[in-house]
Amino acid sequence: MENELTHGPVMKTMLRFAIPMIFGDLLQQCYNIVDTLIVGRFLGADALAAVGSAFSLMTFLTSILFGLAMGSGTIFSIRFGQKDETALKEGILASFVLLGVVTVVLNILVFTGIDWIIWFLRTPAELTGLMKDYLIVIFAGLVGIFLYNFFASLLRSLGNSVVPLAFLAISAGLNIALDLLFVAVLNRGVAGAAEATVISQYVSGIGIAVYTRIKFPRLLRRDGKIRLRRSRIKEITNFSALTCLQQSIMNLGILAVQGLVNSFGTTVMAAFAAAVKIDAFAYLPVQDFGNAFSIFIAQNYGAGQTDRIKKGIRTAVVTSVAFSLVISLFVFVFARPLMSLFIDAGETAVISEGVRYLRIEGAFYALIGILFLLYGLYRALGKPGMSVILTVMSLGTRVALAYALSALPVFGVVGIWWSVPIGWVLADALGIGYYFISPAASLHETGASGSSTSLPTGRTPGSGPTLP
Repeated sequence: MENELTHGPVMKTMLRFAIPMIFGDLLQQCYNIVDTLIVGRFLGADALAAVGSAFSLMTFLTSILFGLAMGSGTIFSIRFGQKDETALKEGILASFVLLGVVTVVLNILVFTGIDWIIWFLRTPAELTGLMKDYLIVIFAGLVGIFLYNFFASLLRSLGNSVVPLAFLAISAGLNIALDLLFVAVLNRGVAGAAEATVISQYVSGIGIAVYTRIKFPRLLRRDGKIRLRRSRIKEITNFSALTCLQQSIMNLGILAVQGLVNSFGTTVMAAFAAAVKIDAFAYLPVQDFGNAFSIFIAQNYGAGQTDRIKKGIRTAVVTSVAFSLVISLFVFVFARPLMSLFIDAGETAVISEGVRYLRIEGAFYALIGILFLLYGLYRALGKPGMSVILTVMSLGTRVALAYALSALPVFGVVGIWWSVPIGWVLADALGIGYYFISPAASLHETGASGSSTSLPTGRTPGSGPTLP
C-alpha cells in the first residue's frame, strides 16, 4: 500500500498529490505537442492539418480507455480508504480484464474502419493520404495507452502520483528525440512522427506495468481467494461505464467540432490544430487537479471523513480559480508568440486565426476549472451519472451552437470559438445548482442517471457521509 489522503493538512496533502499528476499529464501532452511542433516546422501546414485532425480522433479513442481507468481508479481509492484489500485485489483483476478486452475491440474497429473514419472527419482530398499514413501507425499505440492508464490509475488510487510522472518523463524525452530523428533526419514524414509517439507510449506503458508488478506483487498476485468474479466485473462496468461515457461524449463532441472546422479549409484546420494544443496545455493543470481532487474525495469518502471533504471542496475551488485566472492572462497576452512556436511566421493567416481562438476561449479557463472539479466531485461520491449530464450540457451546447453560429455570415468560424465558453457557463450553473438543491448522495444510493452505482463498503450500512 502507499499514501493515504485521509490525514494531514488538506491544502498541503491535495497539492502534494496533485502536482506530480499535473506534471505527468503535461508530459503526456508533450507527445502530441512535439508531433505538432516538429510536423508544422519541418513538413508544413498540410501535414500539420492532417496530424491535428488525427489528434482529435486519437483523443476520442484514448478517452474511452482513460474513462474506464479513471472509473476503476475511483473504486480502488474507495476500497483503499475502507482498507478492504480483498475487494481491492478482485477489482484490480476485473478492471484489467475489462480494459484489455475493450482495447482489443477498439484496435479491430479502427483498423477495419480507417477509410470510413477519414470520410467521417470530412478530411479534404489533398490531406487524406497524409492522414491515413499517420493513423495507421498511431492506432498501433492503443495497447501502450491501455497499459499506462491502467497502472497509473492504480498507483494514483493508492496515493502514489510520483511514479507515473517518472515514467512519462522518460517517455516524453524519448519521444522528442525520436521525433527529431524520424522526421528531421530520416525524413519519414508524418508516419515518422506517429512512430516516435507509439514507441514512447509503449515505453511508459510497459515500464509502469513492470514497476507495479515488482513493487506491489501482493496486489497483483492471484491466490486462492482472489478470482475473476462476475460480480466484480459488473461492479467495475457499472461504475466505470458512466465515467467512460462522460469522457467519450466529451471527446465525441470535440470530434464533431473537428469535422466542422475541417469544412472551413486548410488554414482554419492548421490554426485549430496548433491552437487546440496550446489550449489543452493551458488548462490541463486544472483538469488534473480535478482528477486528484476526485481521488482525495473518494479516499476520504471511503473513510467517512465528512468534514475533511467539505474543507477539500473549499480549498480546491479557490486554488483552481486562482490558477485559471493567471493562465488566462498569460495566454491572452502571449497568444501570438505561442502560435509562432507551431507554425512558420510567414503563415500569417494561420497564426491570426489561432490567436483569435485563444483569446476568446482562453479568457474563460476558470469556468472549465470549476467544471473539472464538479466532474471529480460527483464521480467520487458515486454519482458519475451527474458528471455525464454536465458533459452533455457542456458539449451538447458547444456542438449545437458551433454549427448554428458558424452558419451565420456575421459569425462564421468565430461562432465555433464562442460556443465553447457558453457551454462551460451552462454546465457550471447546472452542476453548482444541483449541489445546493440536492444533497450529494452516499455511495449506497442511486446515481443521478437512475442506475445504481452503489458499492458494498465493508462498513456498517449507512455509515458513509452525506454532504449538505
